[in-house]
Amino acid sequence: MRRLFLCALAGLLVATPSASLALSINLNQSAKVRLGAPARNVVVANPAVADVSLLGPQDLVIIGKGYGSADVVVTDAHGRTLFDQTITVRAGDSGEVALIRGRETQSFACAPHCVPLDSRAGSRP
Repeated sequence: MRRLFLCALAGLLVATPSASLALSINLNQSAKVRLGAPARNVVVANPAVADVSLLGPQDLVIIGKGYGSADVVVTDAHGRTLFDQTITVRAGDSGEVALIRGRETQSFACAPHCVPLDSRAGSRP
């Protein structure tokens, strides 16, 4: 009876998600996550901030699409939570700068000199 109780308790501990975990990624970057079991359902609270793609039953990739935070929850076929984290998308140290004038936005790569991204493949100033 004691062994049955301990097995049941261990099963609850494995299936209980960590509520306070957070994952930070840079804008337009990704993070690969390995799950403990095959995923069945994936929910992204704010798809404008993060996107999730399954590479396989137990592998997912989280992509930073916009600045901010979004909760991502992944469950298995039995409804058990495999992944429950807040994803924070932040600015990286890529050296990119955006100039916004009204409705127009122009991006620059600034390392070491600022060059418009659309002409980066061409000549350098």
